[in-house]
Amino acid sequence: MRYHPLTPEDRGEMLAKIGVATIDDLFADIPADKLLPEPLALPHHASEMAVERLIGAMAGKNVAASSVPFFVGAGAYKHHVPASVDHLIQRSEFLTSYTPYQPEIAQGTLQYLFEFQTQVALLTGMEVANASMYDGSTATAEAVLMAHRVTKRGKALLSGGLHPHYADVVRTVSDMAGDTVVANQPDILASEDLISKIDGETSCVVVQNPDVFGNLRDLGPIAEACHAKGALLVAVFTEAVSLGAIRSPGEMGADIVVGEGQSIGNALSFGGPYVGLFATRQKYVRQMPGRLCGETVDADGRRGFVLTLSTREQHIRRDKATSNICTNSGLCCLAFTIHMTLLGETGFRRLAAVNHANAVDLAERLKRVKGVEVLNGSFFNEFTLRLAGKNAYAVNEKLAHKGVLAGVPWSRLAPKTGHDDLLIVASTEVNTAEDRAAFVAALSEVM
Repeated sequence: MRYHPLTPEDRGEMLAKIGVATIDDLFADIPADKLLPEPLALPHHASEMAVERLIGAMAGKNVAASSVPFFVGAGAYKHHVPASVDHLIQRSEFLTSYTPYQPEIAQGTLQYLFEFQTQVALLTGMEVANASMYDGSTATAEAVLMAHRVTKRGKALLSGGLHPHYADVVRTVSDMAGDTVVANQPDILASEDLISKIDGETSCVVVQNPDVFGNLRDLGPIAEACHAKGALLVAVFTEAVSLGAIRSPGEMGADIVVGEGQSIGNALSFGGPYVGLFATRQKYVRQMPGRLCGETVDADGRRGFVLTLSTREQHIRRDKATSNICTNSGLCCLAFTIHMTLLGETGFRRLAAVNHANAVDLAERLKRVKGVEVLNGSFFNEFTLRLAGKNAYAVNEKLAHKGVLAGVPWSRLAPKTGHDDLLIVASTEVNTAEDRAAFVAALSEVM
């Protein structure tokens, strides 16, 4: 029998107390086209052993990222995470700690969050960073909301090189807030004109670098155009390791920098949990969402750490909060910080150089495959292939059956935009020369 602790009378009493007639009324704010017309076709119950057997069989269909040559990216990247990172974050004082509301008993947590913020500010070339967001996409949406608050405007302009999932999150949040989003068409060759579309109603322009197709962009001219019209430039990245090789967004004039920190210290983990990075200029600090850890001294003059500007937060003043996002993704932050500390600046730059070298080698090999075109003029560790006369999704499936996880078809990210012949490929430090050779050989056969 199914476990139903509440009677229909209990439910009716609760609904009446809330002030709605039916359970469906609780979901009135969800667009009708997002609701399932009927329950999922799942069995109502099964024994524990039967469930284990079924789930085990489903899991057996997966190909683990570490078991075959792996070139999947598009926002989540396979990097080497030193064993020491996992060992340290599993220490009980880190693994079981929670929100650091009481600084007198949370100095360790507050200190590593302070160190995390310092690292993020240095990486992005900005003056202040917060104690993280859920992930890169929600950090991007929060950056747009922040730009609206700063400029007192309500229109965001999204680059056609922004990851489609990030753009979708921005649209969702903006729709609920009643704001306007103008999105450019997919910009495969990084040739779009954003500057002419900036007007007096634009609060921010959101540009990803490297973009979702892997192209490197000069943000300087866009930043100048934004500032001339009173708008802000929001710079986005999905590959944090790229910051070890390219000019920082802050150096190019960005006002807010957001991105995904998964590449450093955090495994792929089937898509999460990840860690969002968020940095800005000091003058905008009071409009920055999320937690901010600051350095201070205690009554005896000893160095200490506290949550700074806490009155901006929803646990203090929900109705007047800067943002209602409430997380510091603490364990993911810690993994990021430990890995960055182990690398140091020299190690981080070397890691970025190896990533770029591996990607260049792969691109040069793939160029020689008949029917394959590398579209990028410049890239870091990710680039886009055009497979002449082929459906990239079908090619990708065939390569998977040959034991190569070759990349992400553009049609998986944006299925209604065309360009079904595009495959986005990433090559990081974990790829060997043998992996790249296996990819080239398999693709040659399929093409």
